[in-house]
Parts: sequence; structure tokens; C-alpha cells
Amino acid sequence: MEKRKLGFWEIWNMSFGFLGIQMGFALQNANVSRIFQTLGAEIDDIPALWVAAPLTGLIVQPIIGYFSDRTWTKLGRRKPYFLAGALLASLALFIMPNSPHLWFAAGILWMLDASINITMEPFRAFVGDVLNEKQRTTGFAMQSFFIGLGAYVASKLPNILTYFDVANTAPAGQIPDSVKYSFYIGGAAFIITVLVTIFTTKEYSPDELAAFEKAEAEQYREEERPVSWFTANGSRHLTIGTIALLIGLVFSYVVYAYGLKKDLYVLSLGLIGLGGAALIVSGLFQKQGNYRNGFVTIMNDFQFMPKVMKQLAVVQFFTWFALFSMWIYTTGAVTEHIFKTTDTTSVAYNTGANVVNEMFANYNLVGAIAAFLLPLIAKRTSRKFTHFLALVAGGLGLASIYYLGNAGTFNDVIFRIGSPDTYFNFTFYMYDLSMIGVGIAWASILSIPFAMLSGALPASKMGYYMGVFNFFVVIPQLLAASILGFLVSYFFSNEPIYALLIGGASMVVAGVMALLVNDKAIININQK
Repeated sequence: MEKRKLGFWEIWNMSFGFLGIQMGFALQNANVSRIFQTLGAEIDDIPALWVAAPLTGLIVQPIIGYFSDRTWTKLGRRKPYFLAGALLASLALFIMPNSPHLWFAAGILWMLDASINITMEPFRAFVGDVLNEKQRTTGFAMQSFFIGLGAYVASKLPNILTYFDVANTAPAGQIPDSVKYSFYIGGAAFIITVLVTIFTTKEYSPDELAAFEKAEAEQYREEERPVSWFTANGSRHLTIGTIALLIGLVFSYVVYAYGLKKDLYVLSLGLIGLGGAALIVSGLFQKQGNYRNGFVTIMNDFQFMPKVMKQLAVVQFFTWFALFSMWIYTTGAVTEHIFKTTDTTSVAYNTGANVVNEMFANYNLVGAIAAFLLPLIAKRTSRKFTHFLALVAGGLGLASIYYLGNAGTFNDVIFRIGSPDTYFNFTFYMYDLSMIGVGIAWASILSIPFAMLSGALPASKMGYYMGVFNFFVVIPQLLAASILGFLVSYFFSNEPIYALLIGGASMVVAGVMALLVNDKAIININQK
């Protein structure tokens, strides 16, 4: 039994919701630091305030993925989660720019990111549900297109609105109208595009899905492990958990005793949580013979993941550490280092903040274009070498922001196109060059690691391991949230531009580590 082949517009409609999802995500990435600073956040507090984003992804995605696998309603299997997440995310987008206090904005960020994850995780699984194996590459490619388009449009919205005389500045403690209306447009787009997908795409019935899954499961049979294996592994988890728990407790005491930045508690509490989970739940469950539960399975599969996945985990760690530093520090870096201001009510600050929106829009546009070029390079070289080149380009592009100078020389490259009598000027902004590198890296990040990983995973565990792979997106962001504020504060005099230099170096390291991945399978790299 095979799934039917869908037409172009059917694949378009099932992916269309990603346009709104990515608009919400892009508005969050480009503007939340601006909102936090406007509401009084100090630059070294920004990472801790941002910790909501990766933490909610770590918690929400596996839970929503688990339940959406087991849901069936009149609306469908995944669609209830699309709708619930879209409604909550749209509400959060309307509320966020009207936050009266910093603590309130931080809480809305939790709500916004959780809602985006509620929608996004089932959307990923939706491709596997509806499309047959031969069309999944097309489905993921269509999602990639909407990711780039949505991010580009959303990132440019504040600047576009200023052309219509929408105010780009506001009194102290208030969010400019250009940002407010951008969030309103993003909120409306989020719910409308998701509704288009819900009402134009048909899901298979539970009986049909069961037949597909049965046919697939027959191709991949996993050897049963004896009870003695789980008992021995439980002992290992008890040891690992005890060590992690002790390290976390000692580190927490050091942070408290020496009055270090409270951001570091994110790291210490993370160790305590991991240690407690391994010690109390996984270790004891297996020792007592209770090994047939989801949590034990997650811990064991995480421990014994395929070799290629472990190698890619290192690449992802340094990659997403760099991306997180870019998302949370670019606004502060550009406004302070280039526009020479930290006054959130000034024209210079808000002009610089809009420049950041332009930068983020441009790297997404470059990424959408580069996604079609990377397969050509990979075909002539290899996927890991292509990823190496892309990440090095991204790292150099991110670090180059340090050398852009000040706002007076920000747009000093002008091309004259045409004859002496009939011509027009084309202004090339220097930040465009920086974002070309970041955009190339972004295109590769969205495709190549997932393509390399998919060739090393059994089909029966593809969804689970893709979910686990998200840990290596989230964990480096949590680490960045815990230590970047400390590094910027104690070593770089609270100058956020140095966080971008750290991020650039981290992305170059990720590129070097990509060369060590044992990637042999031949798979279309547009699949992600």
C-alpha cells in the first residue's frame, strides 16, 4: 500500500502554513532584543531573558510530537495542533509589542515560542504523513521556500512601514509603531496561512496510516535486548546521573558564593536536571525492570545514537551557539558599535534596529537563493565539504560586522548602471556582504545536516531521532544564554559586538568539525 502522489498545488497548500510560522519566528528573532532593551533590559541581561526560546523548544517539541502521533479527531491528526498553536502564537504576536513591563515581555516570549513550537513540530511530521517517500524531498524543499520568503518579508516589515510614515521612534519605555504594526501583520498572517493549510489538505485516516506504518515497520526490525542489558545500563545511568547532579550542585554554589552572574544558573540547573533525570528516572526505572516506558527509551536511544549523529551533534553545537549569539546580540552590536548609541528613544538607535531587520531579511533571501546552488557544489565535491565552506562563509560574515565602521560609512559603495545620459544608482550596503556569508550558511544549516543524518537512521525511528536531533539545536542555545552575558560583561566591557566575534569563531569551528563527519550516503541535500 502506497500513499498517492500529490500535485504541485497540493504540496504548496500543505506547506503554506510555514509562511506564517516563519513570519512569527522572524519577527521574534529580529525584534525581541529591541523590545527588551526598550523596556529597560541591560545588554548583559538579554541572554537570560532569551532563554525561554530554546528551553520551550526542548520541552514542547518532544511532548507535542508524542501526543500528535497518537491523536485523531474530526479535524484530523496534526491539524488540531496547527490550529491551537496558530491561535496562541497570533495572540502572543498581538500582545508582545504592547508589553507594559520587561517581565511581562519575557513571559509573552515563553508563550510565543511555545505556541510556534506547538505548530511547527506537527508540521514537520505532516510531510511524512501525507507524502510518499519520493515526494518528501519536494515537500521539504517547499517548506524551505516558505521559510525563506516568510522570514524575508517579516524582517523587512518595520522598514517597509516607515515608508508609509509609520513612526519608527517612541517615548522611553514604549515600542515604536513600526514594530507594533509589524507584529500585528505577522499575527494575522500566522493564523490565515495555517488555516489555508488546514482547510485545503486532507490527512489519511488512522486505518490508512496504520497500514503505511505496518508496511514500513516490516523493513526495519530491532533486536530485542535482554533484561540484564537494561539492568546494567541502569547502573551506568545512576553513575552518570550522580556525577552530573554533583557537578551542577557545586557549580550552583560557586555562582552563589562568588556573586557571579545569575545567567550561569541556567547551566548549573541544566546539569542538575539532567543528572536528576538520569539518576532518578532512567537509572532507577531500568534497575527495577521498568524499562518499557517512553522516557527510558529516549534516554537509551540518546546514549546509543548512530555515530554520524554524534559527529553531527558537535557540528550543530558550534553552529547554533553562533546563531543564538547573532539573534540576541546583533541589535545591540549594530546600534552601539556602528550607530554609536544605546538610547532606545533616539533616531539613531531605531534606525540601527531597522538596519538589523534589513540584515536578517537579507540573509534569509540569500539563503533561499543559495539553497538551489548548494546541491551543485555538493554534487562536485561532497556534502560535508559544502557544509564546511558554507559555515566558514557564515562565520566570517558574522565576524565582519565588527569591521563595518560607523553609520557614516555604512553605505559607501555605489554602482552607476546605464549610459551617461540614462542611468540609475545602485547602493551596496556593506552589511549586505556580511549577510551574504550568513545567508549561505543558513541555507546549508537548514538542509545538509538533516540530509547527512537521514542516511544513517532506520526509517522506523526517523521521526524520533529527528526530534532528538533538535536537542543539539537547543542545548547550545541554552549554553549561550547562560555564559554569553557573563563573557560580554566580564571580559568585553558589555560591548555586544564581541559576542558576534565569538559567534563567528564558533561557526568556523563548526565548519572544521563538519569535515570529520563520516558521510557516505547519496541523498538529495534539499531534504531537511
